[in-house]
Amino acid sequence: MPLQKTTFNPGINREGTAYDNEGGWFDCNLIRFRAGRPEKFGGWSKLLSATYQGTARALHNFLSLGGVKYLGVGTHLKYYIVENNNAFNDITPLRKTVGAGQTDTTATTFAKVANDDATITVTNASHGAVQNDFVTFSGAASLGGNITAAVLNQEYQIATIVDGNSYTIEAKDTSGNTVLANSSDLGTGGGSIVSAYQVNIGLDVFVLSTGWGAGLWGGTTDGALTTTLNDSGGISDSDTTIVLTDGTGFADGDTIFIGSELITIGTVSTHTLSSCTRGVSGTTAAAHSDGATVQLVTGNASAANDFNGWGQAAGSGVQTAFNNLRLWEHDNYGEDLIFNIRNGGVYRWIENSGTSTRATLLSAATGANKVPTVALQVLTSETDRHLIVLGSDPLETAGDSDNFGNRTGIVDPMLIAFSDQENPLDFETKTTNSAGELRLSSGSLIVGAVKSRQEIIIFTDTSVYSMQFIGPPFTFGLNLINESTGLISPKAAVTAPDGVYYMSYDAFYTYNGVVQQLPCSVRNYVFSDLNQEQSYKINAFTNNKHSEVGWFYPSASSNEVDRYVIYNYLEKVWYYGQLSRTAWLDAGIENYPQAASSSYLYEHEKGFDNDGAEMTGVFIESSDFDLGDGDSFAFLRKIIPDVKFLDDDSSSNVNIVTKTRNFPGDSLTTDNTATVTPSTQQEHMRARGRQAAVRIASNDGDSGNVGVGWRLGALRYDIRPDGKK
Repeated sequence: MPLQKTTFNPGINREGTAYDNEGGWFDCNLIRFRAGRPEKFGGWSKLLSATYQGTARALHNFLSLGGVKYLGVGTHLKYYIVENNNAFNDITPLRKTVGAGQTDTTATTFAKVANDDATITVTNASHGAVQNDFVTFSGAASLGGNITAAVLNQEYQIATIVDGNSYTIEAKDTSGNTVLANSSDLGTGGGSIVSAYQVNIGLDVFVLSTGWGAGLWGGTTDGALTTTLNDSGGISDSDTTIVLTDGTGFADGDTIFIGSELITIGTVSTHTLSSCTRGVSGTTAAAHSDGATVQLVTGNASAANDFNGWGQAAGSGVQTAFNNLRLWEHDNYGEDLIFNIRNGGVYRWIENSGTSTRATLLSAATGANKVPTVALQVLTSETDRHLIVLGSDPLETAGDSDNFGNRTGIVDPMLIAFSDQENPLDFETKTTNSAGELRLSSGSLIVGAVKSRQEIIIFTDTSVYSMQFIGPPFTFGLNLINESTGLISPKAAVTAPDGVYYMSYDAFYTYNGVVQQLPCSVRNYVFSDLNQEQSYKINAFTNNKHSEVGWFYPSASSNEVDRYVIYNYLEKVWYYGQLSRTAWLDAGIENYPQAASSSYLYEHEKGFDNDGAEMTGVFIESSDFDLGDGDSFAFLRKIIPDVKFLDDDSSSNVNIVTKTRNFPGDSLTTDNTATVTPSTQQEHMRARGRQAAVRIASNDGDSGNVGVGWRLGALRYDIRPDGKK
């Protein structure tokens, strides 16, 4: 009997069964398609050996006029600038600076907790900090013993919040080693202390909520009920009984917030909360020490004081749902970087000030006029040089308000403000300039926007708009181009060479003058295994070298991004896999795509390894194909592989696994695993069945899997009839 050539249609198809997709591929990981043939992904390696703090969810690169390459990195704890791929420079904006010689002269004092203990209590009235915030001290004097001036005068991450006027830090030397107080540490740090507080950190999880308002940027409001933990040393991550310093005002079924964890109360008895449910709404259960701040999220005497996000409170009812996940949005205005915290302040980093200079509030800049103080997203209009602020705070219009004519400080989720041309500091609408405002009408909030050719595409939670520069007197025009496909997350849209691609709530779409749904052969596979509560972590990406657009997303069993799905717009096929990348930048300014994961930045498409180690878990598996006509058993005698290795190592190898079964309802049985090298001619085997599937997989753990790239051609099997029983 002649050899049977076995080829498969490109792309993965999971919309049917493994049998009805005969002639196709059914499953894969770390595989892409080129010219219809599957091949292994390109590898990656660390861009820097240094790490950043927090989870990075935003990357932006740009060039100075002098040719210096800059990369902005926004995490839930910090914002960094990387210059020429050399180091992480912390430019996180300051929230306030208080103490000696400052406009706010509020004093700061230090006090040890005990001898042989690193915990230091810091007292600073109305500090406004939350747990894990960062503060830098200067001007402090030694406490008299081990807690020297050098120990105190550095950056600290706040360990616990005692109350609104004090918190604790853990003393360390300048290398980060713990320093214990001794009996001589009796001082308070002197009268020259300056405390510089960075903007409050954000959460690393998305928390569902019910409205907008004007709460403090820290996850609560001025009126929210607050107490501290008082539970004989603290609680573990599994304790369901919690003792408070004061339980007055807390009730059965309320939700509280400790650190970055949301907890639902079971029952309340005086100061004891029992039968609590830990780590709700996508937060993670964690241990908390006595003295940690406990805030009432829902159940406050006034609903206006209920917590509904990191820095927002219910009250105005403008928006029905939003997140408190820390997301940064950024764009460069010429050489300078303009960026904002989603739902927070708008900042500017001036390039010629250097990487040792922090970003500052744009509204506080000299010459600033009516500049928005909060935003959902900032971006620049390339050709006409306007700064555009989506979700800007409006101007106060109440004639009897002391703030009349100034920005309210409250995000209007459907308002667009834009500056005068060539002047990002002037947002006052005048007949003599081109500044102005526009309001969207379809939807309840602006989710995100991307720049495309000659237009900006703006997505609300229900609709898609095109914003174009039209010149005076209106400056910009808006066109509603679709009213049925909202954006699933602020970073779920991306611009590719042939149009804009975006992910909605249950399908993928493209826009190139008109919105169209993308036919997707893995749609059900993706959306049925998606953590909807953490969908704001979805980030879209392009890899134009390989004609790919894709989305990193959290699977149903994960609170963090752990998977990807890719659409190859040249070959019009889909594939997917498992890889955690919380932010991505395509090649352009840099030669390789850059991505963020686990406190490191990586360069992709470099070799075929995982940061110098073998890339494991690489495979592609076919759907079932009939052996012969499928109504009889067949016997497989040998396989002739067709694999092109993309390296010059004769020891390179890959496994070709043949599986069989008799009926679609049977489990596949692995009959043969052939380890194929560049010199392999054929592999003899013995297998019997009515239908078969083939799997090509990395030979994990073998030295021949290191540095190996491969592309599959057409396999051939020697198949003989073997009866009908």
